[in-house]
Amino acid sequence: MKKALQFTLGILTAIGGMIDIGNLAGNTEAGARFGMGLAWVIAVGLVAIVLYANMAGRVAAISHRAAFDVIRERLGPRVAMVNLGASAALTLLTLVAEVAGVGLVLQLATGLNYRLWIPIVALALWAILWWSKFETMERSYALVGLTLLVLLAAVWALHPDSGDLLHRSVHPAIPHGEDLKSYFYLAIAQFGAMVTPYQVLFFSSGAVEEGWTARDLAVERVNVFIGFPVGAMLAMALMVLGAVVLQPRGITVSHLSQVGLPVTLALGRSGLWLVLVGMFAAVFGAAAEATLSTAYSICQYFGWQWGKFVRRPEAPRFWSLLVFLLFIVTTVALIFDPIKVALFSIVFSAAAVPLTFFPILVVANDPAYVGEKTNGPVTNVLAVILLVLMVIVSLATVPLLVATRGNG
Repeated sequence: MKKALQFTLGILTAIGGMIDIGNLAGNTEAGARFGMGLAWVIAVGLVAIVLYANMAGRVAAISHRAAFDVIRERLGPRVAMVNLGASAALTLLTLVAEVAGVGLVLQLATGLNYRLWIPIVALALWAILWWSKFETMERSYALVGLTLLVLLAAVWALHPDSGDLLHRSVHPAIPHGEDLKSYFYLAIAQFGAMVTPYQVLFFSSGAVEEGWTARDLAVERVNVFIGFPVGAMLAMALMVLGAVVLQPRGITVSHLSQVGLPVTLALGRSGLWLVLVGMFAAVFGAAAEATLSTAYSICQYFGWQWGKFVRRPEAPRFWSLLVFLLFIVTTVALIFDPIKVALFSIVFSAAAVPLTFFPILVVANDPAYVGEKTNGPVTNVLAVILLVLMVIVSLATVPLLVATRGNG
């Protein structure tokens, strides 16, 4: 059992990154509007995040140093500062959406307005980050988040035509009433949701928190090659439910309750309560992940002591940052619509991905950090192809955002 629990870091990272508030709405919305026409984006995004997370985890395990620590040293403070500014700003935007998103889940469960929950959520988040051990937090949210496997049960219960779903996945088409710019805008949002930079940064830092070494590379690979596909599988289930239940009824996603509607139709109230538990765990876990990731990155860049593995008096800047971040995020979350913030954050995440992933590719090929475990030629070719795709996506993001006015 203890050995099995070693693999929960990848599950927490993947579920927190792929099934957060933006993905819950975005993946379901993609299915509701374009059916299975965007399934290919999830597949491409999965390959990208697995490839680069594996690099980041390998660097951390062998060098015993997290991503921003080595990026600053390898590429210099100026390049790393651009990377830090982009990733920290986007992760903070994501964190705003996650904190408010937990409030939305609690609103569905209790009927109380989500804004009433936001300060309570922030306080609970602070208490857990402050008092719980990293492994306890990681394993709790990873295991409870697996309640979202109810999404797969809902797909099974609806008995969709798998042949038709596969045909629509490999032959994407633009439905009547939609256009190409909206299609590609949502494609970028889907891709950004799959490869959010903070997932890789958190996974790298988490490897250091857990004390992984070169002897733990097998554990690292299992975390990557099991955890992230689980997250992608749940993301695909959300798209399928949107395509099978919402699209035929002409329903688009403007509120979180519409995400739970297909599960309710398939499994009744028990299914709804299970998906609410899973949503709570996933979104709360994503909030914890985003908070830690931001504090990790800032401290690593400036060379400050960081991490839950050290005593609080030994890392005062790290712990002060956690409190400051939650205060700022709580204030902003009370003002803006969380669903819109979440969708904007994943779109801009797609634009910033090359800034994070290119340095990881460089470091993963440097023997000074990984010894003989540098990337092989196949990995490098695939990584470069994906990086070129990320650059194209990055360049297309702002024009499509303007063309669609951020409404997809």
